Amino acid sequence: MKETATVSVCGDALKPLAKRLGLPWVATPGAGLTLMQEDGVLVLAGDEHRYGKPLRADFVAGKAAHRRRFGGGRGQLVAKACGLGKTQSPYVVDATAGLGRDAFVLASLGAEVLMIERVPVIFALLEDALARAACDPETAPITARLRLAHGDACRGLAAMVAAAGFSPQVIHLDPMFPHRTKSALVKKEMRIFRDLAGDDDDAPRLLEAALDVATHRVAVKRPRTAPAIAGPAPAHVIEGKTSRYDLYVHRALPNAPR
Repeated sequence: MKETATVSVCGDALKPLAKRLGLPWVATPGAGLTLMQEDGVLVLAGDEHRYGKPLRADFVAGKAAHRRRFGGGRGQLVAKACGLGKTQSPYVVDATAGLGRDAFVLASLGAEVLMIERVPVIFALLEDALARAACDPETAPITARLRLAHGDACRGLAAMVAAAGFSPQVIHLDPMFPHRTKSALVKKEMRIFRDLAGDDDDAPRLLEAALDVATHRVAVKRPRTAPAIAGPAPAHVIEGKTSRYDLYVHRALPNAPR
């Protein structure tokens, strides 16, 4: 059963956003999680003891900037898993976008990426991050290769891809791994996602939907020692230090550039 955190929206400027997301608007932050602006950036804030610092999506500075400059290019695990080769820049659907970190890496390396996010407040954070990145000269060309859709990929993946007019050559999945026995081992950032959406108990259904829609391959990110998602066995596995990718391959990606 999914956990549901209480989420509200705070700030006069965000009243239209609260209405669009179907969330209550409040004059001052209260209990639970609050979507608000902090120094002109949309953040999701809550009890710092439980959740840590306010959560934001950011493609311009911080980890995204460091990874863009020093991450290792097409040698990165996610790039290999999604088939970015010397002459390959496939169309990728990131059906579990989260804060968009993997999608941004793929777009920075030349891939066209459709991000799908089902949690409304996380979708709002992504919208805000894309708008800010589009105004920065270094990241604007990258954001031009990123598109964003709000919806549940388990139930409407084919329709969302069709509505976006997108060619789903590769579908990238990063479902949450079930709770560890010691809650202290769960990063505070991840607690927000768990409290908003719970564990991805429907991961097998998501994999099935992805296999039906992807034209060439599905790449599923997993903790290195975790079992594969229930369903067909992966055709290949690419391992990193702490995580791995299970690859489900329909056919080889074309060698020639688009």
